[in-house]
Amino acid sequence: MIVIPGLLDRETIRQVRARLDAVAWIDGNATSGHQSARAKTNRQLPEDSEEAKALGALILDALAGCPLFVAAALPLKVYPPLFNLYGPGESFGDHVDSAVRIRAGSDFRIRSDLSATLFLADPDAYDGGELIVDGQDPIKLAAGDLLLYPASTVHRVAPVTRGERVASFFWIQSMVRDAGARAMLFDLDRSIQQLASVTDPNTPALVRLTGVYHNLLRRWAEL
Repeated sequence: MIVIPGLLDRETIRQVRARLDAVAWIDGNATSGHQSARAKTNRQLPEDSEEAKALGALILDALAGCPLFVAAALPLKVYPPLFNLYGPGESFGDHVDSAVRIRAGSDFRIRSDLSATLFLADPDAYDGGELIVDGQDPIKLAAGDLLLYPASTVHRVAPVTRGERVASFFWIQSMVRDAGARAMLFDLDRSIQQLASVTDPNTPALVRLTGVYHNLLRRWAEL
């Protein structure tokens, strides 16, 4: 799992929340698979609404300008961001995200290699609502922070007991399908960037390491 802090800044969060607070929410099972529908009680912004499209485009622009996200996900396709809300008594039990996501009314489809949750409410705005991935420690990030995790994991959202948990969620098809290979490339990329910050970027060893990164990506990438 990778935390990407501050994908959206505080002013952008304020603007996003002002728009979301004015919309009408629908049953969250509008985009659920068969198994998920039995586990989920929440609300969702209609996928084809103008607000969902506009706010989704804002998030996609932020992702494209975030080097950490690009390095970690190596994105080929990103499903247009969706938005959900959990109030008191609402939750999402253990589930695994669908392997293939198809956007309703279109031919857009992706293989869901990675799942992403962008928190849009600060932790002190609600009780409960933690994201629990594969039985690990509960996660509750600041508004504007993004969590990236394998879509193949069993995960859940704990019941909300006070306030409202608001978030955006979406899936990524990576250029590198294999999670182990993707993690290796991410570690190599971070190491190269750290070395480049303390030494001459033209150092022969650093140039060779950069070449290794790109040659591995060339070997593993599916376009």
